Amino acid sequence: MNSEFTVALHCLLFLHLNAECIANSEKIAASVATHPARVRKVLSLLKKQGYVATKEGVGGGYLLSSDLNAISLGDLYRLFARGSLQPGWCSGSQESACQVSSNMHEVMNRIFAGGENRLERYFDEIKVSKIKDLLQDLRTESSSMTNS
Repeated sequence: MNSEFTVALHCLLFLHLNAECIANSEKIAASVATHPARVRKVLSLLKKQGYVATKEGVGGGYLLSSDLNAISLGDLYRLFARGSLQPGWCSGSQESACQVSSNMHEVMNRIFAGGENRLERYFDEIKVSKIKDLLQDLRTESSSMTNS
């Protein structure tokens, strides 16, 4: 699976946790631990879907413009990673006289398409808001470890 899926989720959660201020791509990229240009590419797609908004000019940046309850991991998967289960190469050759070789590509396409459908359905059940709940658990754990 490509990493833009994870970067997108990270961006949405970061913007949610920092909702009181507008965040520029450099600040978000520092949190993601990647290059700001990569973050801008992901945020551009999130903006096209209406998940984030931008403010131009000095002091500009990104802010969350969608309710996390309305976004599922399936939405993000379809936007950033659909087809990632499909391998870039498959054994065999459709021009081959060998029954296995000439049909392997189609058989594997069906197998991976089935896996992709199941993964999408699974991700559809996970709302980003549920991930937000896990972040609260992480903060609670972090503060209890600090106080120990």
